[in-house]
Amino acid sequence: MRLTHLADYAVVILTAAARRPASERLSAAVLAEETGVPLPTAQKLMGMLAGAGLLTSTRGAQGGYLLTRPATSISLADIVEAVEGPIALTQCGGSTEASDCALDAHCRIKPHMGVVGNAVRGALGAVSLQELAS
Repeated sequence: MRLTHLADYAVVILTAAARRPASERLSAAVLAEETGVPLPTAQKLMGMLAGAGLLTSTRGAQGGYLLTRPATSISLADIVEAVEGPIALTQCGGSTEASDCALDAHCRIKPHMGVVGNAVRGALGAVSLQELAS
């Protein structure tokens, strides 16, 4: 499994945010400059992360973004899923529904892929944003 650039950048941005005081409002511009993530990408990600409930945003002169909960309670799995969607290693991801996989009708692995996906999510879930930030 390999993270996309967006998921990788989301981890970088949230790690930088977690290093700041909890009450400090952050802007995409500040985090982009600090991390090297291009500003348009940082803005897009901040919106996605806010939409997923990991950040909250406030408009106005005193506005900006804040983590919605302590960095100890945000996991790497939360961040990846905020950008990528549910963690699944294969196209079928353990789903019982038909997929467009050529092997779908005869696959004996498909029923077990949910277990694999859950194991990967568990491993990513065991790593907190605080651990990444320290």
